[in-house]
Amino acid sequence: MKINVIFCPVTVDELYFTNRTTVVIDVLRASSVITTALQNGAKEIIPVANVEFAVKLSGGMFGGQTLLGGERNTKKIEGFALGNSPLEYTREIVCGKSIVLYTTNGTKAIAKAKFSENLFICSFLNLSAVAKHLVELRKDIEIICSGRANHFSLEDTICAGKLISEINEAFDDIEFSDSAKASLILCQSFSGDILQMFKNSEHGKILMDNGFEDDLIFCSRINSSAALPILSGSAVKLFNK
Repeated sequence: MKINVIFCPVTVDELYFTNRTTVVIDVLRASSVITTALQNGAKEIIPVANVEFAVKLSGGMFGGQTLLGGERNTKKIEGFALGNSPLEYTREIVCGKSIVLYTTNGTKAIAKAKFSENLFICSFLNLSAVAKHLVELRKDIEIICSGRANHFSLEDTICAGKLISEINEAFDDIEFSDSAKASLILCQSFSGDILQMFKNSEHGKILMDNGFEDDLIFCSRINSSAALPILSGSAVKLFNK
C-alpha cells in the first residue's frame, strides 16, 4: 500500500484520480457537515463546484425533499436553507432529504476527484471508520486536503496525518510519499489538543471571528461518528457493505 497526501487540490488535474482510491478532507467544515448530515439520516449529499449549478440542480429536484446548503467565505449563501455548520444539520431538518451542497473548498475538492474508483469523505468525527475500511481495501490511497482558498491548511493536513497513523497501526507494509511523511510529523506535533490547534489555525481564527466557535468544538470530536460517506455517481451516500 502506498499513501500520498495532496496538500491542495488545485495542484492536480481531475484525470489524475482516475481509478484511484481517494479520501477528501475538509475538517472545517464540509467533510464534518457531510458526515453529520448522513449520520442524521440525510438521503444523500450532492456536492457541487459552484453556486449557480447548486441553484439550478435543486430547482429540478422534488420540492420539499431537497435542501440547498453551503457557504461562501464562511457565511450562509442568501436564499439557501442551510449554511456550512454541522450544528445546522440535525435529524429533524435533514432526515430523508437530498442536500445540494456548495462550499468554498470542500465540495470543489470532491468534484476534482470525481473520477476516483473509490472516493471517501473523512473528518476527525469519522476518522476510525474511514481508516478501518481503507485497511480492508488494501489499495493505494490518495488523500486530498481541501485547503483554504487554494492554499495549505493546517487542520486538514493534521487530520490526514492522523488518518495515516491509524492505518499504519493496522497495516505494516506501507510506502509513504514525502507529503504523507510530512503529514505524520505535523500530526505528532499538533494533534494532542485538536480544539486548540483549530483555534490557532488561520481558518479556525476566521471562523471564531465570524461567530462559529461552537463549530470548532463540534468538529474536534474525534470518532464521534461511525458514518462512512462514499461518492456514488454524483451523490455522497453512506457506504453499505
